[in-house]
Amino acid sequence: MKIMRPILKLFKALSDSNRLRILKMLEIKPLCVCEITEVLDLANSTVSKHLSILRDADLILDEKDGKWVNYALNKSIEENVKKQVLSLIKTTLTEDDVILIDAEKVKLVDRNNICGT
Repeated sequence: MKIMRPILKLFKALSDSNRLRILKMLEIKPLCVCEITEVLDLANSTVSKHLSILRDADLILDEKDGKWVNYALNKSIEENVKKQVLSLIKTTLTEDDVILIDAEKVKLVDRNNICGT
């Protein structure tokens, strides 16, 4: 069961389209909750829950930066399965319309304009 538990967390984290969208967005650049919320058009609490699940699966990291908390892909994953899964995600969904629209929004989103100062 020791090996199965992390794998179950991983697949649970990947079993939601919004969490996959977040991972694809974080391939572009680190984002704060309000930026992710803006792109996904979801409630802050919903985005926070998705981020918590991704963080719990060790797929993303959060780092305090002044008043912001930046979320980024965990590029220092040591587990081979997670590395392979993130690599697979990076090379797939590249032609998905939702992912392409999200990518354009991520390039334009600006925390200074949406999160308040």
